Amino acid sequence: MIIHDISKDTMTTPVYDGDPQVTTEKLMSLENGDECNLTQISMCVHTGTHIDAPLHYLEDGNAIDNIRLNTFYGKCNVIEITGVLTGDDIERLLPYCKPRVLFKGNGKTFLSQSAAIVLASSKIKLVGTDAISIAPSFDEERTHRVLARAGIVALENLDLSRISPGLYELCAFPIKLGGIEAAPCRAILLEQEKGLNRK
Repeated sequence: MIIHDISKDTMTTPVYDGDPQVTTEKLMSLENGDECNLTQISMCVHTGTHIDAPLHYLEDGNAIDNIRLNTFYGKCNVIEITGVLTGDDIERLLPYCKPRVLFKGNGKTFLSQSAAIVLASSKIKLVGTDAISIAPSFDEERTHRVLARAGIVALENLDLSRISPGLYELCAFPIKLGGIEAAPCRAILLEQEKGLNRK
C-alpha cells in the first residue's frame, strides 16, 4: 500500500483573503532552560487543508463533530480538470465518481452553483479541491449553501501536485472541535501497489 500525503503545511500555506495569519508563541523552551518545549498556536479553522461542515453556511447545519466519520474514509476519485465547473460538467463526470471526489486543477478548479445543485441530487458525500476554496470568489455563498443543505462536506486546500488521476481510498478525518463549522485535517490517499494481490 502506498500512502500519499495530500495535506498542505498549515504553518506555511497562504490563508484565505481576510482570514488571520497563523501565529505561534513559545510558552516553554528547552533552549531557554525550561523542562520541555511548549507552543501555543492561533489560527482560523479554515487554514491549510481543512473540511467545511454544513454549519459553515447554515445556522442549523451539522457542526464538524456531528458528521458521520465514514464520510471521511472510503473510495475516492481524483479527477484532473480546471476552471469553474458547471452542472453539465458534473453530469458528465458523475457516472465515473465514487462517493468522494477530489478535483485536481493546480488551485484553479471550482464548483459553480449549478455544479453544486447537480452534486446535491447525487450520492456524493464529500467533494474536494486543491484550490483554497471549493467555490469561485464570485459565487462563494450560493455554492457553499447548496452543498451544505445536501449534507455534502467540502475538503479544501489539498496538495494534489504529485497525484495522478484515478481511484484511491481517502482518509481525511477532521480534528474533533465540538460545535465548530470546520476543522483542519491530515488528508491522505491510499493506493494499492500494482502487481500485488490482496490476500
